[in-house]
Amino acid sequence: METLPVLAEGLRKRYGKASALDGFDLAVPEGTVCGLLGPNGAGKTTAVRILTTLLRPDGGRALVAGYDVVRQAAHVRSRIGLLGQQTAVDEVLSGRQNLVLFGRLHHLGGAAAGRRADQLLERFGLAGTGAKPVKQYSGGMRRRLDLAASLILAPPVLFLDEPTTGLDPRGRNEVWAAVRALVANGTTVLLTTQYLDEADQLADQVSVIDQGRVIADGSPDQLKSKLGGDRIDVVASRADELAATAAIVARVSGDEPEVDPDTRRVSAPVRDRVAALTAASRELDAAGVAVEDVALRRPTLDEVFLHLTGHDTEAAEERPQEVTA
Repeated sequence: METLPVLAEGLRKRYGKASALDGFDLAVPEGTVCGLLGPNGAGKTTAVRILTTLLRPDGGRALVAGYDVVRQAAHVRSRIGLLGQQTAVDEVLSGRQNLVLFGRLHHLGGAAAGRRADQLLERFGLAGTGAKPVKQYSGGMRRRLDLAASLILAPPVLFLDEPTTGLDPRGRNEVWAAVRALVANGTTVLLTTQYLDEADQLADQVSVIDQGRVIADGSPDQLKSKLGGDRIDVVASRADELAATAAIVARVSGDEPEVDPDTRRVSAPVRDRVAALTAASRELDAAGVAVEDVALRRPTLDEVFLHLTGHDTEAAEERPQEVTA
């Protein structure tokens, strides 16, 4: 039987009276990105800390790279990389000096640490800035340097805990490109994120976690299919025509539409995309209802999450801070 790079079965963890993990299960195939998706306080960081041996579970078991995270923690640590939510590099040192320092901390000799630093700077597009102090780096460059530092020993399994929090769109795209390159070279990645578009962009499979357990998993397309395929979106030109627009969309789709008064958007699932678009355009025109846009689209992971949990990724109540002490 093939050993999965990451396997968790029935993990449990409590902080006082609060349950952070309550029967958490996860299986990540080799050479893939698994997106662990959920709101703040859902248990994502607790799961990562257990899987990376930084925290002991209260129950269940977990194997990483074939080793038990409790009984064989040293073996696990030698086979993983971890990029946490906070930047780990020193701003005073240059990019190269940071990587050499991490290499020495991993017991590489001076020459070997230097060679590895140069390889990683080249790999992450930082060779031209390796001599500059990190305080001069952009946010995206710092996170790429963080990624490089987590790969000093070329681990087969990499954990990314909300790696793009606080980055601007350019910085996020830089990190996404770096992650794709790692997976193309065979690295298995577990990515925790609050950003649904990030999971959509990077993940081969998504596990939705809420209240400490996985409530759904599958590829992004499989999860989206739970909402019934395509949706029609109509944006009314005027707020006073929103009710008329919703009535027409309801007739065309045969379903009760979702109405957003702030954006004047009416949305509903449809079975025959072409027929629905044609009928909606014809009925809106015949009724003299002015619209800004009529479009077909696939459901978003945000809508999937709302459908599965009853709240969006930012609406969940915070749990007590997840600490290892």
